[in-house]
Amino acid sequence: MSTSNDEKVVCVTGGSGYIGSYLVSLLLSRNYTVHATVKDLKDDKETKHLESLEGADTRLRLFQIDLLDYDSIAAAVATTSGVFHIASPCIVDQVHDPERQLLDPAIKGTNNVLRAAKEAGVKRVVVTSSISAITPSPNWPADVVKNEDCWTDVEYCQKKGLWYPLSKTLAEKAAWEFAKENGLDVVVVNPGTVMGPVIPPTLNASMLMLLRLLQGCTETYEDFFMGSVHVKDVALAHILVYENKSATGRHLCVEAVSHYGDLAAKAAELFPEYNVPRLPRDTQPGMLRGKDVAKKLMDLGLQFIPMDQIIKESVESLKSKGFLS
Repeated sequence: MSTSNDEKVVCVTGGSGYIGSYLVSLLLSRNYTVHATVKDLKDDKETKHLESLEGADTRLRLFQIDLLDYDSIAAAVATTSGVFHIASPCIVDQVHDPERQLLDPAIKGTNNVLRAAKEAGVKRVVVTSSISAITPSPNWPADVVKNEDCWTDVEYCQKKGLWYPLSKTLAEKAAWEFAKENGLDVVVVNPGTVMGPVIPPTLNASMLMLLRLLQGCTETYEDFFMGSVHVKDVALAHILVYENKSATGRHLCVEAVSHYGDLAAKAAELFPEYNVPRLPRDTQPGMLRGKDVAKKLMDLGLQFIPMDQIIKESVESLKSKGFLS
């Protein structure tokens, strides 16, 4: 896909979040004009780090949206030629009202964004899904490494109260259904556990997971882990699938399919000074490990940053931000 000047005006929903901030930064560095959405324009924790990015003074516009308010989304998407839909609540713990906290914003929000994109004549929408729409998938063949053909088991999630994977799965399915029914060009990125340098003042769920691990937490995240990925690679993946017309369908975005026990072992090896627990290596029962699994993105030119470097840069960022001493 060529990117002429008019195609260089894009909207990033969830622009103030962990992935969103990095993507906005990368887009600005590539001379895109960005409409970034936030929940509250009066909240400095959502706006200051975006306004301080290079190029923000001339090519960044901030919009306040509510995923359930179509008009607010339509205003942000208007006059853009591409949309990166990242905004979706990421709550793993403390889910008291799944419909209100997770399912409605994820599913109805996705439909609202896609409808606004269709109305605005947007050329391509990149939807940020997750490996949580690929796993947990207990019925997947035990001798096959999980890939883009694998889908999270909805009934399993409902039965076990796994509301976050359920929200990501149903939202992605809704996106594909909308694309098919309305002839909208949609492409999807499915990142793993996203870590690396932190731009916003608050931590995302994945970096909080690493922080807890370094502090001695023994949780194994059996239904939430499938491998790690650097936030820069996730942002690059979004741009690659936006700019390359040949990119279609889902794109698994992890440096390798691995177990949470592998991450814990590597963190313990690299940072023996922290209280990293000794976890069993096979923390995701029945899941085959695999290297070079994100072939679709690698074929587009993405070279994934290895786990060692992901952990090192994550810990450096946690220290510099004052989350870790």
